[in-house]
Amino acid sequence: MARGWESKSIEAQQEDAAPRRRRPKPAPISSQALEIAAKRRHLELSLKRTREELAGTEHPRRKEQLESAERFLQREIEKLPQV
Repeated sequence: MARGWESKSIEAQQEDAAPRRRRPKPAPISSQALEIAAKRRHLELSLKRTREELAGTEHPRRKEQLESAERFLQREIEKLPQV
C-alpha cells in the first residue's frame, strides 16, 4: 500500500518538473556585459555615497569637491553602454 502511494508521489513530482525542463534557457551573458554591469553598479554606489555625504556637508570647499565628484560620476554612468 505504501509503495503505491510513494510511486505516485514521485510521478507527480516528475510531471511537475517537466514544464520547467522545457523552458528555454536564457542566453548566457557575455563577460563584457558582466563587466559593464559591475562598473555601472560601482559608479552608482559611489554616486549614492557622494550624494549622501553632500547632504550632510556644510563646508563650502568640501561641497564644491563633492558636487564636482557628483558631476563626474554622472558623466561616467552616462558613457556606459546599456546592457
